[in-house]
Amino acid sequence: MLWAALLPGRPLTDSQRIEAIRGLSIWCLQFTPRVSVIDAPSLSSAVVMELEASVRLFGGKRKLVERVKVETQELGVRQLAWAPTSLAAVALARNGQSNGFAKPLEALLDDLPVEVLAPVAAHAAILARVGCQTLGQVRALPRGGLSRRFDKELVGALDQAYGLKPEAHAWATLPDRFEAKLELMSRIELAPAMLFGARRLLLQLCAWLAARRSGVTAFTLKWCHDAMRAKSAGDGGELTVRTAEPTRNIEHLSRLLAENLAKVELLAPVGDLAMTADDVRPLEESSFSFLPETLPDGEGLALVLERIAARLGPERVLRPVVAEDHRPEWMCHWQPAPDKRPRQVARSLDCPQPTFILPKPLRLASRESHPLYQGPLQLLAGPHRIEYGWFDRVGDRPCDRQGDAAPPTSSGTRHVARDYFVALSEHAGVLWIFQTRLANEESAWFLHGVFA
Repeated sequence: MLWAALLPGRPLTDSQRIEAIRGLSIWCLQFTPRVSVIDAPSLSSAVVMELEASVRLFGGKRKLVERVKVETQELGVRQLAWAPTSLAAVALARNGQSNGFAKPLEALLDDLPVEVLAPVAAHAAILARVGCQTLGQVRALPRGGLSRRFDKELVGALDQAYGLKPEAHAWATLPDRFEAKLELMSRIELAPAMLFGARRLLLQLCAWLAARRSGVTAFTLKWCHDAMRAKSAGDGGELTVRTAEPTRNIEHLSRLLAENLAKVELLAPVGDLAMTADDVRPLEESSFSFLPETLPDGEGLALVLERIAARLGPERVLRPVVAEDHRPEWMCHWQPAPDKRPRQVARSLDCPQPTFILPKPLRLASRESHPLYQGPLQLLAGPHRIEYGWFDRVGDRPCDRQGDAAPPTSSGTRHVARDYFVALSEHAGVLWIFQTRLANEESAWFLHGVFA
């Protein structure tokens, strides 16, 4: 078995200790559901997790151990230890050791002081008078006398630590709602400096999301001002960060929070932080694209655009959105990149579509109602009739703010009635042209696209 024991940093109060243990438990649940808290009033409490069944899921024992080591440092874990049993891992962690597989378990535990296991430490004074300073010396005592002299918890703890008796744990459960708090080590006067403490809360948030197989689209960071503050400063403030799509990427969320904190001005020093998940949605990690969706550093293009939009403003970073519209000018419009409105899908057409569309249709000359463009045009296919837009009034579409591809009709709408043809030019190649056919307009020919 592969057990890990985590000792949090030394908290100052009972409430801080409880919050630290709760945060570590939530973080551990992303790796395995077998997470438990070993609480000892006289010793440091520990969070243990059994990872044997999760090794293959996270890419092997070496990768899993390395990831746990890196992230526990950011979480402020004082000591991390590995061992074949949970109590052995806790005993090693309390003694400042980490590798419980360096040599046989009995040899490791026999050299540890009696204070590393709570049931044994409760009788440390009596054991010291009989010359027992280590766990090995306690085990060397006659077992019958040991059982009669001391309570059953001492013998049971030794057997469980050495793997001679199965361990029983009360497994931690994942809360339905994410709420985490953190008391800062020192008072902070600049908002960007809150990111160091906020990242610990983000690690817990991302772990909670991973355990729920979900992503977040909105989370809130709250801060409380120091007690020695002006009355006008208030109790604190809060900042809500939104994402365009559900995510639990810790690096992206950290960058996004950093961009938003750079715009915040604190009214008083901050001493406490809190974070909540406001909008949680199921996250389906699947890709149907043949092209790479991540940049060389591992960050997706959508995440980069979202971070730029947070810095420059959402109206300055736009993305194309395909609309369900038969008119080529408005089959695509632009909207802010972080906008969460769903993308529409255009209907497939049963006629040839050009490779390039002109920004604005070019009116062509004609001779005897026949179109001319660098000479006479030969009609290859058509007509394909499009009649659409009688309900589309000027000012109703997002593209009205960025310029129209074609002017509105006299009725104030973008109603079009056209017959499209595929035409061949001796000098310009294959073209896409149309002829207008509205009753109140003069029939004319226009060039609208070019085939590659």
